Amino acid sequence: MTKNQKSKKGTWSQAFLTFLFPIIFILLIRWIVVEPFQIPSGSMIPTLLIHDHILVQKFAYGLNVPLGKNHWLFWKTPQRGDIVVFRYPENPDVYYIKRLMGLPGDTIKVEGQNVSINDKPVLKEPLESKDPSYDYFYEFLENESSAMKMHKVRYFKQDQLDNSEQTFLQPLTQTFIVPEGSYFFMGDNRDESSDSRVWGFVEQKLIIGKAWMIWLSCSSTLESSPQLCDPATIRWGRIFKSLNLNDIKGLD
Repeated sequence: MTKNQKSKKGTWSQAFLTFLFPIIFILLIRWIVVEPFQIPSGSMIPTLLIHDHILVQKFAYGLNVPLGKNHWLFWKTPQRGDIVVFRYPENPDVYYIKRLMGLPGDTIKVEGQNVSINDKPVLKEPLESKDPSYDYFYEFLENESSAMKMHKVRYFKQDQLDNSEQTFLQPLTQTFIVPEGSYFFMGDNRDESSDSRVWGFVEQKLIIGKAWMIWLSCSSTLESSPQLCDPATIRWGRIFKSLNLNDIKGLD
């Protein structure tokens, strides 16, 4: 083999590695560190809006199986109040995002607009709003360290219930006992969320990660590419908005 042939071989090898390395690096980031998701529905309004683009911390609770549908290793358990992305129990190819309300062993009771956890009512405080269709509240959840965490929820106004076209309203009173190894989730848009009240509990192995922040948001997307925001409709005030509890101070 001539010196020129060796040089060409080395050049092709270097070019291949140069092309392959960024792909592997990006895949590792998505697998281990963070992954972007787009919010497709209004089940988490007012916390998350349709077409919010969020980053999810994949390492928050453990390590996902590469190219698999389950967690490989857990080093931290989800906390009450976390906004969590998980695989839909009835179809693991579909991703859901909800707020964690019930931990393994908890008894969750839902009575209309009132929720209690282990016979202790979840505190809520009404919010002033000019919205004619919904009532808004601050809801306070106590985590394992007994710290109170705050987020917003909304319900239909009583006179709007009969006029709603599509809701997931459940019987007035429901009681759920969360089995070991599973969690109970609810959407912040309580009367328009398909969640654990409808389809049951989520096994720990189906959890993907913890919602971290909104990195982009818009009110509509491009017709030619529904995954891309229409630049003219960007919600600038929501960009780089943290999704940690207590960061939200008022009604958008």
